[in-house]
This record gives sequence, structure tokens and C-alpha cells, in this order.
Amino acid sequence: MPHRIDTHQHLIPPSYADWLNERGIRPGGIELPAWSPSRALRFMDRHDVAAAVLSVSTPGVHLGDDVEARAWARTVNEYTADLVRDHPHRFGFFATLTLPDVDGSLSEAQYALDALGADGVVLLANNHGRYLGDPQFEPLLAYLHERRAVVFIHPGELPAAPVPEIPSFVADFLLDTTRAAVSLAFSGALERFDGVRFILGHAGGFLPYISYRVMLAMAQRASPLVRAATVAAPDRMVPRHLSVLRRFYYDTALSSTPAALPSLLEIADSTRILHGTDFPFAPPAAVRLMNRYYERAPLSEPIRRSIDHQAAAQLFPRLAGRFQGLEDSHAQRSAS
Repeated sequence: MPHRIDTHQHLIPPSYADWLNERGIRPGGIELPAWSPSRALRFMDRHDVAAAVLSVSTPGVHLGDDVEARAWARTVNEYTADLVRDHPHRFGFFATLTLPDVDGSLSEAQYALDALGADGVVLLANNHGRYLGDPQFEPLLAYLHERRAVVFIHPGELPAAPVPEIPSFVADFLLDTTRAAVSLAFSGALERFDGVRFILGHAGGFLPYISYRVMLAMAQRASPLVRAATVAAPDRMVPRHLSVLRRFYYDTALSSTPAALPSLLEIADSTRILHGTDFPFAPPAAVRLMNRYYERAPLSEPIRRSIDHQAAAQLFPRLAGRFQGLEDSHAQRSAS
């Protein structure tokens, strides 16, 4: 039976697709892919996905006007909530908010979590050039901390001119996610708002690869005493600095390759790695390729089960019941 929870799967409501197309927006530098609930379910059945937590991708809903953004956030979230009600065992959803409009985001987060039953919220890594560690966003992070919310951080367009002939999904998206993670770490938001469970898409972008550079920067920003201790006792202090990055959850969307997965496993808490596909922006052929790499990876059975569904089931208990029989089966085999 399908046994994975996909925490990085997108939906494109029809009216929202029309709105983006009317404005000539190509998310990530590509045309909007075709999407429908039936396409999503067929994809899931063919790719071992039992349940998916859906989200709207970049550019979100804030294209410069707060009032327009609030209206579109409500439209998108109510459409998605209806879809989840129609398929409660197959779908959950991250609610779309209105950053950089903080007041609108607070209002929509409360409505989506309380009235619509959202499983968390999705935030773009940067919002009109401001990254998530920006003090402007602290009221929203404080509210999400109080709610112990799950926050999916998805990349968007960099606040910089694109490079001709290079679609932004190729490299810019990864840098955007990396910048957001470092912004949260350097600002202290990860520690102040530790009730928030942050998920980084695409294995954290470049974060695993540059984790020791980030660690050195954090050590430099620390007190003279901590800097001296890092030099004197690196075997003790380096893991302490790196442990900040283990507070994040990471998904495997387009990142389960022999080049990326070992780097992720080196710096992440293996119980905080989640399965992700990036459908429909990642076409089925790309997902099949990623699954092939993932299934060949030399992972222990407990780590593989955790990535497939256990880690996500802890974050999204509403979807966890589907896997109880599977866990009972694993337990019986272990005991025999």
C-alpha cells in the first residue's frame, strides 16, 4: 500500500491559475503546470504517496496590494480546505498568508488554523526582499510560536535581477531558502520562537553544503568567550554551533540524489527529514528519478521509515492514523 506522506506538494486552484496567467507570471521561470485534484490523486497512487500536505507555491498572493492579497489568501485557503474535506485521508494543507502584510497574515493564520483546520502555514523565504528573521515579522512568528504551528518555508524569486537563460528554480530558489534559514538562525528567531516547527524545502537549499561556513559565522558573532572556546575546544563547540541547524525540518523534494542526500543526513536530525515531491512543478518523470535514487540510498530501515512517514505523522497527527497498521507490522517483525 502507499506509505509515504508528501509534505512538499503543490496545488494550483483554477481561479488562482487564471490570475497568475493574466499577469504573465511564470513561477520559477516556467509555465504553470496543469493541475487538478484528480491529477494529484493519480500521481499519488502511482508514486507511493498515501497523503500529501498541499501548499500554494511562489509567488503566493501578495503582488503589491494588501487588500488584493487578503482576498486571494481567503479564496485559496477556502478552496483548499474544501478539497481536504472532500479527501480527508489523502490531503492536508498549509495555509497561504499575506506577508509582508503582517496584520493580514495574523488574521488569515487564525482563520485558517481555527475555522478551516489548516495543518500549518506556508511562508515564502523572502517577502518583497525581507527575509523571515526580519524584526518586522516578529509578531507573526510570536503568534505561530504560541500556536506551535508547522511552518513550511518555500523559496521564491530572489530580490535581485534574474540571470538571463537561467530559470530561477535552478539555483536562485536554493539560495533563497538558504538565506531564509540563515536569517532565522542569525536573528535568534529560531531560539526565541522555538514553538514553531520550520520545514525547509529542497533539503534546505545550499544549507547542508555550507553548514560549516554558517557555523564559523555564528561563532564569530558570539561573545569573545565563546569565540575563544571554539578555537580552544572545536570538538565540543563545533557541534554546539551546528546544533542550531538541527532545529529545522527538511524535505527531500528534488534532493534525494547521491550528491545531496548524504550532505543533508550529515547535518540534519534524521528524525526531522520529510518526504517531498514538488508535484506538479516537478513532473512525474523527475519524481520517478528522485524516488529511484532515494530507494537505492544506503539508509537504515528506521531512518527510511522516518523519512517515508513517521516524521510527518508526528507533525500532522490527523494523517497519522493511516500508518498505524504499517507500524504494527514493523513492530511485529522486529519482535520476531
